[in-house]
Amino acid sequence: MGESASAGLLIEGFVLLGAALVFVLLFRRLGLGATLGYLVAGVVVGPQVLGLAGDAEDKLHFAELGITFLLFIVGLELAPQRLWRMRREIFGLGFAQVVLCAVAIVALIWLTTGFTFAAVLALGLPLALSSTAQVLPMLQSAGRLRTPFGERAFAVLLFQDLSIIPLLTIVAALSRNPADQAGPPGWQLALMTIAAVVGLMLVGAYLLRPLLRLIGNLGEREMFVVAGLFAVVGSAALMAWLGLSTALGAFVAGVMLASSPFRHELEADVEPFRSILLGLFFLAVGMILDLQAIAERPVFVILGAILLIGAKTGVIFLLGLVAKMQWRSALALGLLLSQGGEFGFVLFAAAEQGLLISGEASSLFTAIITISMASTPFLMKFTSSIRKPANGDSEEREGPVNEGASALVVGYGRFGQTVAQALSAGEIGLTVIDHDVEQIDVAQEFGATVYFGDGTRMDLLRQAGASEAEAILFCIDGDQIDSHLLREVHEAFPKALVYIRAYDRRSILKMDPGDKDVVVREVYESAITMAREALRGLGTSEQHIDGAIEDYRKVDEERLKLQREAGDLRAGRDRMFVPDPRH
Repeated sequence: MGESASAGLLIEGFVLLGAALVFVLLFRRLGLGATLGYLVAGVVVGPQVLGLAGDAEDKLHFAELGITFLLFIVGLELAPQRLWRMRREIFGLGFAQVVLCAVAIVALIWLTTGFTFAAVLALGLPLALSSTAQVLPMLQSAGRLRTPFGERAFAVLLFQDLSIIPLLTIVAALSRNPADQAGPPGWQLALMTIAAVVGLMLVGAYLLRPLLRLIGNLGEREMFVVAGLFAVVGSAALMAWLGLSTALGAFVAGVMLASSPFRHELEADVEPFRSILLGLFFLAVGMILDLQAIAERPVFVILGAILLIGAKTGVIFLLGLVAKMQWRSALALGLLLSQGGEFGFVLFAAAEQGLLISGEASSLFTAIITISMASTPFLMKFTSSIRKPANGDSEEREGPVNEGASALVVGYGRFGQTVAQALSAGEIGLTVIDHDVEQIDVAQEFGATVYFGDGTRMDLLRQAGASEAEAILFCIDGDQIDSHLLREVHEAFPKALVYIRAYDRRSILKMDPGDKDVVVREVYESAITMAREALRGLGTSEQHIDGAIEDYRKVDEERLKLQREAGDLRAGRDRMFVPDPRH
């Protein structure tokens, strides 16, 4: 029996993963995003269509960990300096968007349906939130995440993600379920929440950070994965044990590590688990959709999606104008955030469990969110000509607008420190990563922010902001940069200029840099400087010195070109200037 159940689980997992692959790739190709692909895959393999997978409710409970992981990563983004810099956008524009959109949507539902006011609140409040999982990839692929427009969109999404916690509290307070009403009183719940948050902060400062530093010193990279999962699952488990929001626990865990030098390493290690669990969450949502209820009221679903998109676009457009955005940018922001989001599914499930709404209503409004999400790529595409900036108008940034926006420096040893300080003197925004914990600690003593991580890992480069960086500078020593890594960097980050520190000529031949890459041999310029000073000290004229150095550089470049073409260090040796005691 056990073997049969195990085989059934494997077959079901194979079916779910196969369906996810097919539909996510298809929807990505159509420009509709992965989220809708997962939802449709769940519908197709679910009990109401092909019936190839079941137990959707159990899967949904487990997959809600994906939402927990998402909030952990959101917390990691909230380094204190970034939170302070974006405070007006987050707590001004973000707060106004959630409140005003919620008021407008609640009013629409109240006027057009016969639901009770508690049900209207449980349905309307979640619809004020947009889809972080859909919007952020759209901004990244368009290269606009680090522009003022992208910053505003991110700030609104960030406040929406934070809003899930009070919205869950509101739904719980409205609950008609006797099991929920038997819980502790509100004041006691508030005190427990504060105590839990303080406890998590202390654990992070006095247990988790020293543990991460120990792991970094030992060089056990896979243990960062364990530590990241421990932080997320542990904080969520503590909150669940206290009867509080698991999402709040994970968010606090992320915030307490946001200013840690291990932030990018943790984010890169946790991201695959978030992606898989969030994908499973959307699969499960698709499986539990009541297709019959939707088929019986298609006009309600379509009209509801149109009203949702129209209301949110209008409110956000007006808020954008109040925030002194150009009207084209304000319209673009409204359309980009006009859809419902993944947190709506979580809140609808909580409202259904609290006996505030029926399963049929939950399915209908889940379908409204799904259709609104499907419409976003089309709305952005069809309105592109209207939203195109007029001559002289631009949303592109004039300079760095957040950490990691302009340049990414990999390695903070003696070479990387000089490069980073020179770039900082030029007022270039930098993100610096290094894998030496002691070096990071020393850098912090001098006020420098350096993050822990292996800069030859593509996933960590992405988390450190390489997709938006204008330049990537590899300042690490040895022969760690090879042709395979450079090809991956060029394919993944085609817009970034690449600068590489090389040990010697052999290193350059090994890495085979691209035509636009800039390679600097670590002792080349300093050796030329010494030679120039020696020639000057020996009484050589400045004109003769300049000619000699220019001749050497020209011959050296020709030799290096011949060596790269032949793949042989001996190529072009007849062109060398060799020591001759007769001179």
